[in-house]
Amino acid sequence: MIQSMTGFGRGEITAKGRQITVEIKSINHRYCEIQVKLPKKYNALEDKLRQYLTGALSRGKIDLFIKMEDREGSGQEMRIDKGLALKYHNEIRDLAVSLSIPMNLGVAELIALPGIMAIEDATEEMEEAWQILQSPLDGALNHLIEMRQAEGARIASDFFQRLSYLEELRSQLLAFAPTVVENYRQRLTTRISELLGQQPLDENRLVQEIAMFADRASVDEELVRLDSHFHQFRELLDSGRPVGRKLDFLCQEMNREINTVGSKAGDLAMTKIVVEVKSELEKLREQVQNIE
Repeated sequence: MIQSMTGFGRGEITAKGRQITVEIKSINHRYCEIQVKLPKKYNALEDKLRQYLTGALSRGKIDLFIKMEDREGSGQEMRIDKGLALKYHNEIRDLAVSLSIPMNLGVAELIALPGIMAIEDATEEMEEAWQILQSPLDGALNHLIEMRQAEGARIASDFFQRLSYLEELRSQLLAFAPTVVENYRQRLTTRISELLGQQPLDENRLVQEIAMFADRASVDEELVRLDSHFHQFRELLDSGRPVGRKLDFLCQEMNREINTVGSKAGDLAMTKIVVEVKSELEKLREQVQNIE
């Protein structure tokens, strides 16, 4: 099943007094580009998170957000620098003595001085942190993939409808192709007869001219290749693999073939069909940009 590159997923878990929320969103991109935003304490896991996502997603601009809310304070530690506090105390005492003023420095005033007390995130083993993160990460990733698959199914349905229409247009071109040479023969014969009047017509020269035109105007090879590209397109859609880049290449090749048909077409009806085919191919290629 093909996947769209657009989607969103969210997962949550409460563990060790902390609410951890993981969100993943993705949009179209030529390659796989991953941006990770997470609490500083989990920075060591960034590479592992990237590898985890690239194992499941092959294309798209992917943003991973990890938020943590400490509900019980269990994820924080208080640090008091006793050595610095002692230096503050001694310097203030010496200052009080030198100025002959009383020293009225309490503990509350002391710990309010810069650098004495700090609240820091508690240290945590990264393997343990990974085990906690993996559940909401899996939940967010699964929701994202479900959304991408659902959108991919809708796009695939559109692909098959457009392919059926393109195959119908190709059949019309195939039916018109033999008439191009016959129409040219009739026009050429009429034009030469008008120019020659009562003079005899050189049938051999006429046959040669028509044969050369038939060779130049033949679109059989292009229509055969176009049909082959349609079949390849269908097979790729049914492959179940990321095929966006291959489908984009096929669209370019189909457009190349129909352009050649258009340059050879000497018939107004064929030209109109060619224009319609090119319009449908453009719509097809626009949709291809949305899939993985």
